[in-house]
Amino acid sequence: MKRTVPSIRNTVPASLIARSKPLLAIVLLFVSGCRKFDDTNLNSPSLNGLLENATVAELNNLVTGTEAQLRADMAFFIDAVGIVGREHYRFSNSDPRYVTDLLGAGSTVLDPNAFYITNPWGARYRCIRNANILIASADNSSFVTGPQRQGYHAFAKTITAYQLLLALDLTYDNGIRIGVSDPDHLGPIVSRPEALTAIMDLLNTAKADLDDPDTEFAFALSPGFTGVDDPTGFLRFNRALAARVAIYQEHWSEARDLLDESFLDMNGDLRTGAYMVYSALTSDQLNDLYLPTNASGEVRLAHPSFAEDIEAGDDRIDKTPLRNDTLTQADLTSDRDVAVYTSNTDPVPIITNEELVLIHAEADIHLMNIGDAVSAIDVIRTAHGLAAYSGGTSEQELIEELLVQRRYSLFFEGHRWVDLRRYDRLGDLPIDRPDDDIWAQFPIPFAE
Repeated sequence: MKRTVPSIRNTVPASLIARSKPLLAIVLLFVSGCRKFDDTNLNSPSLNGLLENATVAELNNLVTGTEAQLRADMAFFIDAVGIVGREHYRFSNSDPRYVTDLLGAGSTVLDPNAFYITNPWGARYRCIRNANILIASADNSSFVTGPQRQGYHAFAKTITAYQLLLALDLTYDNGIRIGVSDPDHLGPIVSRPEALTAIMDLLNTAKADLDDPDTEFAFALSPGFTGVDDPTGFLRFNRALAARVAIYQEHWSEARDLLDESFLDMNGDLRTGAYMVYSALTSDQLNDLYLPTNASGEVRLAHPSFAEDIEAGDDRIDKTPLRNDTLTQADLTSDRDVAVYTSNTDPVPIITNEELVLIHAEADIHLMNIGDAVSAIDVIRTAHGLAAYSGGTSEQELIEELLVQRRYSLFFEGHRWVDLRRYDRLGDLPIDRPDDDIWAQFPIPFAE
């Protein structure tokens, strides 16, 4: 039986849904990865015009387009990390690589030219490209004030940091490219520690602008950012993302301090947070993470271990309802659908209060604040119909419990594989077929 190996070729709250309005996808530049581009486009505003002296309306279109681009190819990202992390299967009549490459079937390996890395990687860097254009355009505009310029900078740098973090989730020790503001002179691929430091630096630079009481948002964000859509609120969102980065860096004290500046609320709605929103308008995008339950052909099925391992009474089992039938493909079988989203316009979380409570628990475990850690774990347990935690209180035992709670609370959000890798526990993931592999990271796309 094969076990964990690295890739060898380089190598939703109802209130939010009710508030959702269309987010027009005004994404001006669709460049592949970080490559050079031709900005001639008769159907879009001139890039040179934007860079020279953009109006507030044009800058705000860039903000809207950048936010819209957050959603691009998220299904490829979640399928990639979720399938490798044995959260779910994707049975597809059109592409067998979901059940071969991603699961390491037989002699297959992760292909640096395959859609499961090129699509999510390219989408993240297209979003970063838009954010960089926004910064350059705001800098060269005579139509905005200094405080408004700081607002554009803070938004763009925070979004860039988030996109870089998702890219790093995929490639891990293979690193990512950080310096991409000049497409003619791209920076090198940097190591994971360097990348995390650069991401945190971006978030902290944005924080400096958001801390200034004069900073102004001359733009409106979508309803997905309700509550964090002004400089004060966006700072709390920024600090929430920074807390996620801090636990990846194992900077536990820093993570706790960052949570104090975030929107963490131990007594609040766990679903509060920032979301990507969708609509059915022709000018907008549907949630491509939604697939109907009890369907055939193109389906996402929960890995059988999700139901096998869950504690009795845990209401998070509802994320994987039983099907009317059992499906099998390529010697993989499941009788549960993935039903985290119940319609194709449901919002998708970027980061929520539930994740922040779990970050609180994780940091406190490592800081040996046992009482606070258990209290945070109990916030999650009791919210999902479970009794208060009664297990052991050693660091190892509490980490085990934490990983269980993160597994079920953050299911289908791209965390399980990342979490087990952080704790060097990818070997805990189940092997479904004797010749399958568990990949530790994706290769850098060949075009890079």
